[in-house]
Amino acid sequence: MISLAMPDIELMRVCKSYGGRSVLQDLCHRFPGGQISCVLGPSGCGKTTLLRLIAGLEAPDGGEIRGAAGWKISAVFQEDRLLENLTAEKNLLLTARPGFTRKDAQDLLEQLGLNGAARQRTSLLSGGMRRRVAVARALAADYDLLLLDEPLTGLDGETRLQVLRHIQRACAGRTTIWVTHDPQVPALLGAPALQLSRIPD
Repeated sequence: MISLAMPDIELMRVCKSYGGRSVLQDLCHRFPGGQISCVLGPSGCGKTTLLRLIAGLEAPDGGEIRGAAGWKISAVFQEDRLLENLTAEKNLLLTARPGFTRKDAQDLLEQLGLNGAARQRTSLLSGGMRRRVAVARALAADYDLLLLDEPLTGLDGETRLQVLRHIQRACAGRTTIWVTHDPQVPALLGAPALQLSRIPD
């Protein structure tokens, strides 16, 4: 479902460098509003940098990003960024949208294959379980724009596909930008992909 109320996100000749090395150079692209789009490419090509620019965590050196200002943003970062001493359930509830209950948290965790993990401290969970808690926390938030940086890291087999399909259902009708190095992800989602490559030094 496409939300007509959600504008496209437009990259207008966006440039970004670190320490004199160009990461993004004159990048132009349009991410359709209300849809899932992917950003595909190898490590070091600027995928994470692009998400940080869209989120407003960094500013481009040149060019402009239109369409994302003022939106409520939820994200899954490369690092899980969980509160280690809190349970999985409490990690969700701390940043959840209004009206999101403990039962909602437990149900969401179970839908991501985390049966019985709601009351466990995240420091005691495996890497794959922690990743799914991070995904659940992002989906539980109140957001217009969802930014996903390799959300399937540490997952394999049926669990990987289960999480992918749940994210796809949960964010239907909302603008979602999904960063990945895996060309299978855009194919599974049926989503368009912006292909990035490393800029030669």
